[in-house]
Amino acid sequence: MNEAFVARAQETLAQDKSIVPEFWQNKYKAEAAKNWDKFYNRNATNFFKDRHWTDREFEELRPGHTFSEKKPVLLEIGCGVGNFIWPVLKSNPDLKIFACDFSPRAVGYVQANENYSEDRCCAFVCDITKDRLADTIPPRSVDIVSAIFVFSALPPEKQAAAVANIVEILKPGGRILFRDYGMYDLAQLRFKPGHKLEDNLYVRQDGTLSYYFSTQRLRELFVEYGGLLELENDYTIKRLVNAKKNIDSERIFAQAKFQAPIDTETIDIALAGARIADSDQHSSTDMDTC
Repeated sequence: MNEAFVARAQETLAQDKSIVPEFWQNKYKAEAAKNWDKFYNRNATNFFKDRHWTDREFEELRPGHTFSEKKPVLLEIGCGVGNFIWPVLKSNPDLKIFACDFSPRAVGYVQANENYSEDRCCAFVCDITKDRLADTIPPRSVDIVSAIFVFSALPPEKQAAAVANIVEILKPGGRILFRDYGMYDLAQLRFKPGHKLEDNLYVRQDGTLSYYFSTQRLRELFVEYGGLLELENDYTIKRLVNAKKNIDSERIFAQAKFQAPIDTETIDIALAGARIADSDQHSSTDMDTC
């Protein structure tokens, strides 16, 4: 992003001095899963398109990659109705996928899909900010974790707990593939006054949250807090052109890859520092098992 664009974006955001009242902030954050469940009740499987682009952005998802040599295991967090799952399973016949979402309705759509097979896919309900993934997935057993447009739905103060939760099930050398909304994205700049909860965190009309990431924030979460190695961490800019609607603008996404250390001692230190076993980080929600 060039300096002129950043300056204009900062000027636009600075004009919005209104903050959602604290009561409503707490309500939106507490009901994040509930509001996404309502979203899927309204839209079913019709809102998002299948993500056929993911293997172009992340080589780890392509057949023949190093991770494909020994029947890799992948966890998709925030799976929604399966728009990532089906293209990846089709192109990687040896892949096993665990998929979770904090919306029971979304997980139900995945399980009801004609392509769903328990031999290759296990979908379960999980709030990654408080439900322990290792209760369903063996610790240190996952080669790849896809985190695509999911962390933006989480309140910032709960994102570190989600990272620690993921680290526990990641193999030594396993990778997290991350893509989400970047700071100064068109969607952020378009929010009208009355939607801002705090810096870079907004609420949509339907009550769902949207957080906009800087690369610095990603480094804080995954490297400084999670103890992972940073392989890539940058902004991806996609030009959006619609002549009929007179739109010519840029979408900004934060895209990154992080890798668990090869030696398990370093992972143990990271897990201890994250304190993911603290009782206040977990809920009593009964999770599905596969």
